[in-house]
Amino acid sequence: MPKLFDPKFPGGFIEVEHINAYLLPGPDIYVKPRAKPFFRVPEMRKGSQPTDDGNLLLTPAERDELIEKNPLAEKYIHPCVGSKEFIRGIKRYCLWLVDCPPDELREMPLVYERVKNVREFRLKSKNATTRKNADKPAVFQAIRQPKTNYLLVPSVSSERRKYIPIGYMDANTIVTDLAFSVPDADLFLFGMLTSSVHMAWVRLVAGRLKSDYRYSNTICYNPFPFPLYYPDSYKPRVEKTAQKILDARKNYPNATYADLYDEISMPSDLRKAHEENDLAVLSLYGRLKPDMDEMTMQVKLLYMYGALLEHFGETDDDE
Repeated sequence: MPKLFDPKFPGGFIEVEHINAYLLPGPDIYVKPRAKPFFRVPEMRKGSQPTDDGNLLLTPAERDELIEKNPLAEKYIHPCVGSKEFIRGIKRYCLWLVDCPPDELREMPLVYERVKNVREFRLKSKNATTRKNADKPAVFQAIRQPKTNYLLVPSVSSERRKYIPIGYMDANTIVTDLAFSVPDADLFLFGMLTSSVHMAWVRLVAGRLKSDYRYSNTICYNPFPFPLYYPDSYKPRVEKTAQKILDARKNYPNATYADLYDEISMPSDLRKAHEENDLAVLSLYGRLKPDMDEMTMQVKLLYMYGALLEHFGETDDDE
């Protein structure tokens, strides 16, 4: 009989009748990328891709120098975040020249030089699309910036964290392609994505960058089995617990997400808020119970995914 090894099991292993591709005693179901979610939830998409050889991205010192020497540039400089900047609280900026007229661009010599460098860099690329985008060197190669406030989900996060840190950002902050955005995400969706249920799913299906989680919209978000049926009165409960998480974070204005979500330094009020949110989300799923171990939860989530796939069918991946 096959054996599953895990130090959490008595004796370090359990015997099972079958092991699937995820090394679980569950169904032979393999989660495939989906271009769209099963449910009517807001779209999650990659951030904007600069392809600029670093010329459109700025450190705080480079930002200050540009503004000092080319004051007109200030209105075209925005805060900029990817996964690392978001989690570690690293300050970074970018030139966002989408609406910059050519006469103003030429009035900013240092900015003009950076844009010229972008053009030369793209022209040397082996990628035909990148070479084509050399004709518009002042802007990011792929622009996917939300026009409203959005929820940021890092594409890479440490496996040592119980929860992937996610948070709301304003539309003025440019998100790069090293993170994902969900425009107009409400508190309910925030509560769902920062829950133990979603994290159990992420630990099951997400890719890995070394040992870190590599989150993907097409494999982690779109195929995620959100609860099918639940009383309308349950949604405000998740909204309430989600707000408690945001409120607990505000108690530590100088702490980064790396500080807040480290398992050693995580504040007790934030941990309690997450635990309450976990219970609220679990209450939406009839098959999932608070005392259930993660492996059993993952097996049940796979069955839910299989039922959804059978009902809705497959989609092609167009991430």
